[in-house]
Amino acid sequence: MRMLGAIVEHPEELYPLVKLKMAAARIKKQIPGEPHWAFSYTMLQKVSRSFALVIQQLGPELRNAVCVFYLVLRALDTVEDDTSIPCDIKVPILESFHCHIYDRDWHFSCGTKDYRVLMDKFHYVSTAFLELGASYQQAIEDITKRMGAGMAKFICKEVETVDDYDEYCHYVAGLVGLGLSKLFHASGLEELAPDSLSNSMGLFLQKTNIIRDYLEDINEIPKSRMFWPREIWSKYASKLEDLQYEENSTKAVQCLNDMVTNALVHAEDCLQYMSALKDLAIFRFCVIPQIMAIGTLALCYNNVEVFRGVVKMRRGLTARVIDQTRSMSDVYGAFFEFSSLLKSKIDDNDPNASLTRHRVEAIHKACISSGLLNKRGRHMYESKSYNSVLVMVVLLFVSIFFAILSTK
Repeated sequence: MRMLGAIVEHPEELYPLVKLKMAAARIKKQIPGEPHWAFSYTMLQKVSRSFALVIQQLGPELRNAVCVFYLVLRALDTVEDDTSIPCDIKVPILESFHCHIYDRDWHFSCGTKDYRVLMDKFHYVSTAFLELGASYQQAIEDITKRMGAGMAKFICKEVETVDDYDEYCHYVAGLVGLGLSKLFHASGLEELAPDSLSNSMGLFLQKTNIIRDYLEDINEIPKSRMFWPREIWSKYASKLEDLQYEENSTKAVQCLNDMVTNALVHAEDCLQYMSALKDLAIFRFCVIPQIMAIGTLALCYNNVEVFRGVVKMRRGLTARVIDQTRSMSDVYGAFFEFSSLLKSKIDDNDPNASLTRHRVEAIHKACISSGLLNKRGRHMYESKSYNSVLVMVVLLFVSIFFAILSTK
């Protein structure tokens, strides 16, 4: 019913949603026949449906490398996230994980649900890894080694300062950006991007996830693990978990706004990175998650619901981003619109209002100075008026279409 209501309110999202649904159905039918590749692509759909969709932008060779890279790092992340594993066991596994990817027989049971399946059957991922070209293998091994060492460092170390926060995000996401840049370069389709820009691409996504996932992470069983830096949250509460309680809502939102403002500093680097991409498939693969991130930050900003439940972009808007993002003019337009939405929510009484406004204006300046801002034909965050009866008729036909599709 929530989906139906969203479509009635935003009918321009119906067509992109239908296309997205059909694309997802096609992906399920395109699973490779070899057992290790079948497992890898099936598992990718289970642990990240959005990534499984975005990765389809890439050509076969690069797509295989990125699929394996994602699953290797997801497995590494599963070890790090499992709070039931004692530190004296977890740390050596993290530090040696880059060696295990060469071992067709290695596996380690941890995690839950689909992540446990990934870990129990990791030998399939290793087999796929060993079929990649040497340059892809070297890039994946290097990043896995560095990430494992960084994760091990923070197992017994709290995120105290903003510098700690940036360092942790570098290990778990900035290195992903560096690794992807290496894979793009190894494919021969892109120049090797500067590490600083690749790092910012990862940090922008990671900080968005850390902000959005506050409530899920604070309630993690058997033990919560949080990465909001004490240097920020201690200005608003004596304990980080206190921010979830209704009586602390005002301070919680101020802390949230501080965190969002911190994340916005990476946006200009991201725009610079994306503007240098040459290959359209790689471009779409990179820019769609970044637009989702700036959109999510705009929704989270000044929004107490971050401490009550899940705040994320509605599925129809996500479908529009995927369907309509084709050029840098689309990217600049989306960043401009979502940052404008965020700016409209700034409360002058917020302790960081001036800094937040400054960072939004820096994003606006980058978008405007590109000269591409006014070359787009569509706008992401606006709705047109439609006849409600017509919308309901179209929805009826779409429902029948999907019912027929699901029986095939």
